[in-house]
Amino acid sequence: MSDARNKYTTLISNTIIFALGTFGSKLLVFLLMPLYTSVLTTAEYGAMDVVVNVSNMLLPLVIVSINDGVIRFGMDHAYKRRDVFSTGIWVSLAGFGIFLIFWPVMKKIDMISDYTALIYIYVLAAALQGVSAQFVRAMGLVRLFAFNGILNTLSTVFFNVLFLVVMKWGMYGYILSVVLSNVVSMVFLWIAARLYRYMRWWKGIRRETVREMIIYSLPLIPATIMWSITNVSDRFFVTYYMGEAQNGIYSVAYKLPTIISVISAIFTQAWQLSAIGERESDDREQFYSNIFKSYQTIVFLAAGGILLLIKPLMHLLVSDAFFEAWQYTPLLVVSVVFSCFSSYFASFYMASKKNIMAMVTIFLGALLNVILNYYLIPVYGLNGAAGATAISYIFIFIIRAIDTRRLFRIDLDLKKLLLNSLLLGLQSWLLMQNDKYLYLWESLTLLAMLLVNLRGILFVADRFYRAFILKRRAGI
Repeated sequence: MSDARNKYTTLISNTIIFALGTFGSKLLVFLLMPLYTSVLTTAEYGAMDVVVNVSNMLLPLVIVSINDGVIRFGMDHAYKRRDVFSTGIWVSLAGFGIFLIFWPVMKKIDMISDYTALIYIYVLAAALQGVSAQFVRAMGLVRLFAFNGILNTLSTVFFNVLFLVVMKWGMYGYILSVVLSNVVSMVFLWIAARLYRYMRWWKGIRRETVREMIIYSLPLIPATIMWSITNVSDRFFVTYYMGEAQNGIYSVAYKLPTIISVISAIFTQAWQLSAIGERESDDREQFYSNIFKSYQTIVFLAAGGILLLIKPLMHLLVSDAFFEAWQYTPLLVVSVVFSCFSSYFASFYMASKKNIMAMVTIFLGALLNVILNYYLIPVYGLNGAAGATAISYIFIFIIRAIDTRRLFRIDLDLKKLLLNSLLLGLQSWLLMQNDKYLYLWESLTLLAMLLVNLRGILFVADRFYRAFILKRRAGI
């Protein structure tokens, strides 16, 4: 077993590496927002958002969430890597073949009928790239995984400029740029990591591995789909009740809160490796508890910082036609915060290979989200959609925090968690009041949050210092 220092060092090192590879591509979404909002109308932006979210919702169903099985079994030395990778690829291709049968059905759905071909190529490229990338991560090639993220960023910029600015293909150009970037990424990984060495014909794969991977992944299909429904059902309800133009506004309102999701996604990539790797260690509960306390500190402070800067950032990043989106951001920030916490606890289901409750909890959250959207959007408009999403994620987090105690007893530091939540709620309320002293009240609230989290900030700084500064001084 690794000692305590190595646990934190490994997690911090992997987080930094993933940040270098991932943050650029995620930051690109915000840096290119002036481009997107200037070349696309609000209706086109809303249609693009529907295509992307429908594709992402269909993806786990098409590939039976086998990419999650690839990383979990790829890290387990009891299984041959060639069996794991080959299973991931062949299951994805078989699932896509079945998906093709439903082409006529897709063409009959009004909301997506004009974009059916785009959805199909998006799903295929995302499926094969996702399996390849997850396998590289499971192999421990985190630097290669990170570099691939940088390559994906550069190719996305190139294709965005080519298709949106030069060829002026509108939302079709945006979708094609994402597809081709995934293709470039996949080809690079196959060459750089020599993934072809792990590819076997279907008959050459150990059937027991296929069976166990599918059994592990199957509960994740409804879980991932329900998670997508929780993420995007508000977009569909907004489009249905208010039109594509309003969905375009709402989609832009979502963009800045996703900065928190970016931070969380970077951390989660590293955290999953640590959660799985330390699942048998004697002090795993103390380790998991310390990490959650630090994690909530970072997430809450990131949320508070975004709320403080939301209006200036909107002025900077979007055209005038989209500026009103800032009004719907506060509740979306709250929803993203608790989405991050829910994902943290999902890692315990993954590490323990107990995915049934991951499915149950997200199903309940998705059901609640749909019901709330149905009642709140007609009354409160876009803020009704944002409120429904926030309530749903808070609900999922509470259920998972309680349920995972049968697996690992994690100290949530409830006093700090509740105080942070109250301060974030206050900051959101103040922003929606749009008072002339707004920035003063927002700054004071954020300062209070900093004081509440001072101990957590010092803990993170100390671990970083021990992991890198002392290590370098010692010449290790």
